Amino acid sequence: MAKLMIDDLDLSNKRVLVRVDFNVPLNEQLEVTDNNRIKAALPTIRKIIQSGGKAILMSHLGRPKGKTIDSMSLAPVANELSNLLGKAVNFVGDCVGQDVEKAVDELENGDVLLLENLRFHEAETGNDPDFARQLSKLGDVYINDAFGTAHRAHASTEGVTKYFDQCAAGYLIQKELQYLGNAIENPQRPFVAILGGAKISGKIDVIENLLNKVDALLIGGGMSYTFLKALDISIGNSLLEADKIQLAADVFQKARSLKVKFELPIDHLIAREISASAETQITENQSIPEDWAGVDIGAKTVTHFKDILKNANTVVWNGPMGVFEIDPFSKGTIAVAETLAEITNRGATTVIGGGDSVAALAKANKIDQVTHVSTGGGASLEFLGGIKLPGIEALTEK
Repeated sequence: MAKLMIDDLDLSNKRVLVRVDFNVPLNEQLEVTDNNRIKAALPTIRKIIQSGGKAILMSHLGRPKGKTIDSMSLAPVANELSNLLGKAVNFVGDCVGQDVEKAVDELENGDVLLLENLRFHEAETGNDPDFARQLSKLGDVYINDAFGTAHRAHASTEGVTKYFDQCAAGYLIQKELQYLGNAIENPQRPFVAILGGAKISGKIDVIENLLNKVDALLIGGGMSYTFLKALDISIGNSLLEADKIQLAADVFQKARSLKVKFELPIDHLIAREISASAETQITENQSIPEDWAGVDIGAKTVTHFKDILKNANTVVWNGPMGVFEIDPFSKGTIAVAETLAEITNRGATTVIGGGDSVAALAKANKIDQVTHVSTGGGASLEFLGGIKLPGIEALTEK
């Protein structure tokens, strides 16, 4: 990606308008309960401060749909950011208008200002040109460091770039493009992708794009049952996308013609119902009896997947192997997380995307033991699917 990066900009004495992703959870006391997204933006913010620029930060939080909702204000985030930076962070109660322009004018070099929730204005998600132009008045240069929203053509990610000569990627986006981009375009082989989650429909672009690039594709989770059904294997009451059976069959044929190892579960953990107290058993083979539903990959599958992963030098993982939120159904997903930590330790590159995979890594206490954890669920999926991201495409060419 030959795009302008933050290190290509002269930030000294500049008003630097930065799109960050501060869409973080708040509790009832309106305190930030998970500050990882804020931490992810710190290198870019610190670079601006240390270069003698003024950091003007904009983000969304939640889905207020154009209404001002107090519980979705970014004011608590300003406090959290202030604690993390170890310096005062100014906050202003809107993101456009005279009060905001006045707050920007009063900034000294090295100061930080956080604007109020962009999505209090419907014009943000509508990518309204006038709203984008008003945002652009707040900065001399523009940086996008919000990978989690890069797949959306919103005013703050795409529209605003039309009003700047220089639009660059921040350190977080730079890192995402480096790891996701290298995995897709220049992987160390063998290159293995692990895909899970409920539905084929949400990941068909990813599957089709990866089939042309990987040496092996390991499929688990709810989507595996539609593939098994396409092969005329009994799946009992397991999750099924009946309208995607033909698509699954076509993908399977394509994998064979490309000589890609296309690995489905060879046994399953099955349950009578989806609950922690449900009766469970492990199947002998791929077949699931009537009145039972697959809830995780079985022990034989775990061993089989591990054997393939042990030799891999690049791995991309998106989606759990079962209903991992319920402890008795989480063993397969946890085993994948542990295996990825092991192979990272011996030098493999492991890239994890998607909220559920990241949650599973956290559950296994392995989040710091893989190469890269993507901050953008939808954005990383679209990137892996070969879809161009509007927020990245809009940045200035080097």
